[in-house]
Amino acid sequence: MISLNMIERTFRQVTNRAWLVVVFFGLLVTLAGSQLDKIRLDASSDSLLLQGDPDLAFFRETSRHYASGEFLILTWRPSGDLLAAPSLEPLAAMVEALQKIPGVLSVTSILDVPLLESPPLSLTDLSEAEQLPTLRDPTIDTGLAFKEFTTSPVYRDLLVGAAGDVSAIQVSLATDPAGAVLLDEREVLRDRARTNELDPEAELRLPEVESRYDAFLAAEAERRSELVAEVRSVAEQFRPYAEIFVGGVPMIAADMIDFIRADLVVFGIAIIGIMVLVLGIIFRDWRWVLIPILNCSVTAAMMLGLLGFLDWRMSVISSNFVAVLLIITLSLSVHLVVRYRELEQLQPHQSRRLRAASAAQLMLVPCSYTALTTIVAFASLMVAGIQPVIDFGLMMTVGIVLAFVTTFMLVPALISFLPSPIKIVPIPVDNGMTVRFAGWVERYGTGVLLFSGLLIVVVAVGISRLKVENRFIDYFKESTEIYQGMELLDARLGGTIPLDIVLYPPRQERSIDTEVDGRVDTPEPERSDFGAVTGSDMFDDSFADDPFGDDGFGGGDFFAEEGSVAPSFWFSPQGRDLLDRAHGLVEHRTETGKVLSLSTAFEVMDGLYGAPLGAIELALVQNSMPEDVAATLVRPYFYPETDEARISVRAKETSRDLKRDQFLRELHLELVDTLDVAPERIQFTSLLVLYNNVLQSLFKSQILTLGVVFLVIGLMFWGLFRSLPLALLALAPNVLAAGLVLGVMGLFGIPLDIMTITIAAIVVGIGVDDCIHYIHRFRSEFAIDRNYHAAMRRSHASIGRAMYYTTLTVMVGFSLLTLSNFTPSLYFGLLTDLAMVAAVAGALLLLPQLILVFRPLGPEGGR
Repeated sequence: MISLNMIERTFRQVTNRAWLVVVFFGLLVTLAGSQLDKIRLDASSDSLLLQGDPDLAFFRETSRHYASGEFLILTWRPSGDLLAAPSLEPLAAMVEALQKIPGVLSVTSILDVPLLESPPLSLTDLSEAEQLPTLRDPTIDTGLAFKEFTTSPVYRDLLVGAAGDVSAIQVSLATDPAGAVLLDEREVLRDRARTNELDPEAELRLPEVESRYDAFLAAEAERRSELVAEVRSVAEQFRPYAEIFVGGVPMIAADMIDFIRADLVVFGIAIIGIMVLVLGIIFRDWRWVLIPILNCSVTAAMMLGLLGFLDWRMSVISSNFVAVLLIITLSLSVHLVVRYRELEQLQPHQSRRLRAASAAQLMLVPCSYTALTTIVAFASLMVAGIQPVIDFGLMMTVGIVLAFVTTFMLVPALISFLPSPIKIVPIPVDNGMTVRFAGWVERYGTGVLLFSGLLIVVVAVGISRLKVENRFIDYFKESTEIYQGMELLDARLGGTIPLDIVLYPPRQERSIDTEVDGRVDTPEPERSDFGAVTGSDMFDDSFADDPFGDDGFGGGDFFAEEGSVAPSFWFSPQGRDLLDRAHGLVEHRTETGKVLSLSTAFEVMDGLYGAPLGAIELALVQNSMPEDVAATLVRPYFYPETDEARISVRAKETSRDLKRDQFLRELHLELVDTLDVAPERIQFTSLLVLYNNVLQSLFKSQILTLGVVFLVIGLMFWGLFRSLPLALLALAPNVLAAGLVLGVMGLFGIPLDIMTITIAAIVVGIGVDDCIHYIHRFRSEFAIDRNYHAAMRRSHASIGRAMYYTTLTVMVGFSLLTLSNFTPSLYFGLLTDLAMVAAVAGALLLLPQLILVFRPLGPEGGR
């Protein structure tokens, strides 16, 4: 056990060798600065996946079946007619320019898709045609083409809006197969690791593969960002001819990274500037402005340098750790400064070095416990199962340790190193804001308790309304291109968020012998309650229902030749009837936009044939279609090796009525009941299912673990204060503060999602700090005269000032985040401010009133 004498000698060594300490941290900051250029922001698929998700393999398997890949979508909305020469000529030039961009695999537009009804072709013409007409043919009838684009079940509301005034251009991006090889190897090794089946060689191989795949993702992200910039540059050149929006997952990923990077730089500097201003107003002494700001800057710089050195990448979620680390470091700094100023008033003739060492020694115990309890709060994030949330918890854990060590070495050294002021600014004793809080507690104590009781009711109502449903579009302001593009895609071009429905035929119809619960040659994964198989690459191939390119309007290496594929259940009258009913049911849901499947192909062929297709005609559709027609109407929705059919759905992300979990459950139940099939024959996958899975996991893991966190913190309070009643009293304001933030989120409709889930840990960490500091000081003051009211007034006038100053400084600084274009950053600023207010109000109003009522330190009077 470390003795008090050893602690005292340590701090005296720090203050006596202040120059050495300052030089040491100067060298550390220099080293950290050399690593800052290595810091990376990560928006890859792995950064938003549930770790160990058993359904991820099924998603990736389905993606391989239908050759899904990344793509960008550009909207083309000319002021005149869509198919007039003033629109088509610049459109053709833009398509040509896009095709020349390195990394672009293909570009699909209204210029190149096959036209089957301009004029109408017969089924015989279709099967015998060597080349189908497109809009590029000079003899094409644009009037008929316009009608086909706006009425065809394939093109309407997907390639061309129903009104015929807007079109979509898909830019398919080339992929590096090396990434898929590394991903497959990593997943195989991880699966074996989870079942303890790794041999020594594989144990060494796993970290190597993980490192190589991480490096691949980083390089790929840079390439994608550059490609998106080039696509935007091309689009900008043609904006005089049409209204153009750029959309797609790669663009969203690039923009989110840009938003976060801008917020880190711009708002980081602005927040520090505001902190300087507020600290100057509060302390009116340049020393107490410079020392906390220097300490915060040094801590943040060293932590960022560590991230760069370790290649520990920040995501859009964990990037908030810098702001939270500033709060915690500032709090530690201000507590030391306030304590030193008290000693400066009480012991004006003592040397600065001794006062600095004494202040550090006096604050070591409470600050140690605040650091430990805050670490416990952030450790709760590590059970989320989502890597960026886990990283946020780990980064905060490391950052808090670094902030604690830096504060208790650098702040005393700076205090003893900097010159004394000519005139010491006195500390106001009787007219401070915290003294007024003490007066309110004495005069209106009963009101404080009644108001707290009312807040409990409000919190209960708010938490009951807390939801995990959110709209991804709400992450961005209406003025951003992302918002406007997603809104246009939802309203005019069939929707944005994908859902794939995979259907399996009856067992007796299967052409493959190996079956497991309605699945072929595929291990049965654990499923959610509605039977959906989840897992996705949020920012790599999450739009699995690629309606163009390889699984849409061209490309691929599967050539439809007669007799090349065994007869399928889905190309029989019975199979078609099942598909038509499933397709119709999905299409009539208000949450869905564009729906495509083999049923769409059959509808088109019915029109060409002039009557519903019979068994022979259906077989011809399977085996005798020209390559470009098969690539458009068959391959995206049928996988012959397992005889599975796919319904590709676009849900309307901008709809305020979309409730993902409820929609998925209801839809799966309706399909099972309407089609009268076994539940395992209908499986859901793609981004809609994955994102719902993530949100539901967050709600269960974080809300339920808050109880465990409070239990652990309560035990730590008991160990610190050696009093169970005092520990319970200290816990009450923290529970109320955390509940208040969550309740306000519920009342104002702010969803609990991957961006806001961290606020619960933040409010617990801040609230715990305030309560520990207050009770620790209250016990010291109470020991002087054993007078509860006098001890409360002195505590408010001393430690209460540090809490109040920290809260005020952070609130003013973080209010700047409301100017961010990235809505999660805006919410983070507002909720952090609310968390700070709730924490300090609980510690300076509710906690002292509870102490006055229950008197946990024993009766007044005596020693």
